[in-house]
Parts: sequence; structure tokens; C-alpha cells
Amino acid sequence: MGTRLLEAAILLSLVAVLQAFAIEKKGDMFKKMACPAFLMFENAAYLADMTFELPCRCKPEEASSVVWYFQKNLHSHETTVLTDFNGTVVVDSSHVRAGSDLLKRFSIRMFSLIVFRAQVRDSGHYLCGTKEGLFFYGYDVDVQPTRQITVAFLDNDQHVQKDYTKKEFTLFTTFWDWTSCDRCGVRGEQRRIGLCYVQSAQLNPRYRTALPNVTSCGSRAVPARFRRLIHLRSPEVAIRSCLAPCPETEVPEEGVQSISNIVYKLGKKPQLPRVPIQYHRQPSQSDLVITCPGARPEHAVAWDKGSVRLYRSHYLVGVRKHMRVFIDHGNHLHLQRVSRRDRATYFCWREGELVAGFQLSVTFQPRRQRSPTDPESIFVMRAVGISFAVITGIFFLIHVSRCCCQAFRKPARL
Repeated sequence: MGTRLLEAAILLSLVAVLQAFAIEKKGDMFKKMACPAFLMFENAAYLADMTFELPCRCKPEEASSVVWYFQKNLHSHETTVLTDFNGTVVVDSSHVRAGSDLLKRFSIRMFSLIVFRAQVRDSGHYLCGTKEGLFFYGYDVDVQPTRQITVAFLDNDQHVQKDYTKKEFTLFTTFWDWTSCDRCGVRGEQRRIGLCYVQSAQLNPRYRTALPNVTSCGSRAVPARFRRLIHLRSPEVAIRSCLAPCPETEVPEEGVQSISNIVYKLGKKPQLPRVPIQYHRQPSQSDLVITCPGARPEHAVAWDKGSVRLYRSHYLVGVRKHMRVFIDHGNHLHLQRVSRRDRATYFCWREGELVAGFQLSVTFQPRRQRSPTDPESIFVMRAVGISFAVITGIFFLIHVSRCCCQAFRKPARL
């Protein structure tokens, strides 16, 4: 017994030493990378509604906290401070809404800036520094829009955009890796997001890129005279079908399985939900947006209405002109002008796994009998009375005019 305790104590001490070494190694990250003598901006491109993280890659050893600054244009007098001056701003990403102000959509963790559900207006310069105004590191962030995004369904023999070449620059698309299959056991879909990039020898050298003379289309490194032509190209998404097997599930215990079999023989096998179900009531003729829990725009997400698969080939926004039910590029399910036929349980798949259900019921406003003293009733009666008086006055005026005309036209008797 004493030997086992000694072995456990030695093991715990080794784990503590390894953890301390890991923390010390993480703390030395800033010592290994010296801050540049001349501030440069690292290019980073994202799609709208995505969440991105910008690490402060270097800082002086004596700095215990950092301040993040945002400038739409370099050397602009309008600068937004993104911090509480302690480097401890925390935001619950589940409560972040698209379109809200940048000051409500950021968080600072371990000197890194996290922006939730980025919008196109968040494009610009992000600088890491001190509250005294000393800058250590900078980013040139390009958030590309999804409204003009080009979609290619490869199963329908559609193709991605070709490169656009001019004398001084070339426009092309850089694709991310294919997502995993968004469903398992049945036909699913895969997405591949592509962002617009430009290659030119006339880029601003102050902006650092992964490849020489290559940057994203919305970068401030692109000369102003090119930006008008660059807007001719948009980001794109490629979609194809896929089929992936489901992972093996745990077999229920013997007692539970036998009880289930007995109930099944009686013809009353219970329909136990396999995923958490959320219940929601929505007023009729209102709009509803459903979000898959824990999902981001870059994840593989799919939606089902009961047993009906809502494939992007039919329900992706922009596939048809007038769509009441559609899936946007942020993986949200939209129901516009909710009606009685929308009552159902909607299931959400994330990374090929069924994760949640959303049971929707539609409510209708009860009809209320109006009394003569209601403001609406008084307004209607007043409007009807005024209209009747005006029409009656016009009627009498017309008849009086006709009588006068006939009296003047009648010839005088001798």
C-alpha cells in the first residue's frame, strides 16, 4: 500500500513539473519573437459572420496587459479602443448577434483579440499595443461579404470562377479545405469556401503577406486604382454531395433493451428523442432565425424538417428569387412569415452528427370583439360619418346646380 502511494506521489510531481514547464514555455513565446522596428501589418481574410482571433505575436517583457486599437484607414483620426485596459474583456459568444456594434462583439483572452460574427465594416487595421499608444503588432483584416457570393453546385456540372488576369494584376480564388460531410448515414453535402485574392507587383510593401506579391482583395495593400476593378470578383462557395458512415453508438444495457423490446411487442414503442429538444412558440406572420448550437459559419451544418432533408441545392439563399425558407451562408435557418405549415421539429446536424432539435409551434392572435368605445371603432365611425357627410353634400350640390340650370333655360311664357 505504501509503495503505491509513493508511486502516485512521484507521478503527480512529474505531472506538476511538466505543467510548470509548459506554462514557462508558453510565457517565453514573446521572448522568442522580437517586435519589428517598423510597424507592419499582417494580412488576414475571412468571410462575413465568421469568428476570428488575432494573437498579439510580440510585446515587451514588462508589459502585463495589452490594448487593442481599430482603425478603418491608416493614420485616421478615428480610432476605436477595444479593451477595458486590463486585457480581461470576456464576451459570451452565444449572446452575440450579427450586425451588432464591434464593441459588443469582441473579447480579449491571453493577449489575443477575438471578434465574433465579423461584419464587412469590421475590415481595417487592428493594432496591439499599450494604453500609452505604443504599438507592438498590426493586422490588416479583410472581411469579405456574402451577399454577392458565387455558389457552384458541382453535382449540377457548375464550375468555380476562372482567374481574371489584367496587365498589372491577377484575381483568383484561394479555397479552404473541404468540410466534413454534414450528415451521416444518409446523403449529405460538403462545402468549400473560397476567398478573393489578388497578385500584383504594385502592392504596398508595408503589408506583410504569406506569399510575395499576393494579398486578399479587400486589403489596404492594394493600390486605390485597382479596387474598383477588384470589386468585379466575389468570394465563392463550392458544394458537392457526400456519403459518410455514422460512428458506432453505445449499445443500451440489457435491462433497458429488454424493456424496450417488450413495449415494442405491445405496439407502443416510445419515440425517445436522441438529441436535446428545444420548444418554441412563434407568432404567425413573423420572421424566425434558428441557430445550430455551437456551430460556426466554417463548420459543416445541415438542417432537417422532421424526416425531410433541407439540402442546400434547394434551400441555400439565392438559389431562387423569392424564398420564404432558406439557409444563409452562416448556417442559420430562416423562416419568413411563419405560417401553420411550418409547425414541425427541425433537427440540426453539426460536423456529421445530429446535435439538437427545435420543435416549433405557431400561435395566432385571438380575435377580439370591438366595442363602440374602442379608439379604433371611434376612428372608423368618425371617418365613415365624415365621408357620408361629404358625399351627401356633393349629391345635394349637384342636384341644386341642375335645378338652377333648368330654371334659367326654361323659355318665358307670353
